[in-house]
Amino acid sequence: MPRAKGEHYVDNKKFFSEMVKYKNACEKAESSDLDKPRPNDYIGSCIMKIAYKLSNKHNFINYPFKEDMIADGIENSIMYIDNFNPEKSNNPFAYFTQIIYYAFLRRIEKEKKILYTKYKSTEMFNLQNALSSEDSEYIKSSEAATENASIFIRDFEEKRFNK
Repeated sequence: MPRAKGEHYVDNKKFFSEMVKYKNACEKAESSDLDKPRPNDYIGSCIMKIAYKLSNKHNFINYPFKEDMIADGIENSIMYIDNFNPEKSNNPFAYFTQIIYYAFLRRIEKEKKILYTKYKSTEMFNLQNALSSEDSEYIKSSEAATENASIFIRDFEEKRFNK
């Protein structure tokens, strides 16, 4: 059943009005030397919805560290919430989507570096030579994994050195 026209998981107009209220509260607190206010629950829920929905897009769906990506996206959104300027833009949805998107890309790159380090250290240790001859059945079963690791290492190094 198609969804009703104009029905979205985040109401951008309400999100914008809540962001304006938050920015005004921050300015008021700054001028009177009060503690900076926390973003309200609506802003938090919008940021979480954006992060979860974006994590289910085709380019992010199959990563095993999806929860870490979401956490990074939410953390970066909270870090940069004060940089949203309602005078320049009336689209907080796009602002936070971009922040979360780039947080996802940074997490993927970080995880690839970790995986590269694991594969490279295994390659350097040369597991196959360390095993005794009676473990030949294990060696045969691990050849495919070793080949996949070698392909990943080669691709990672080519990408890194071609920058």
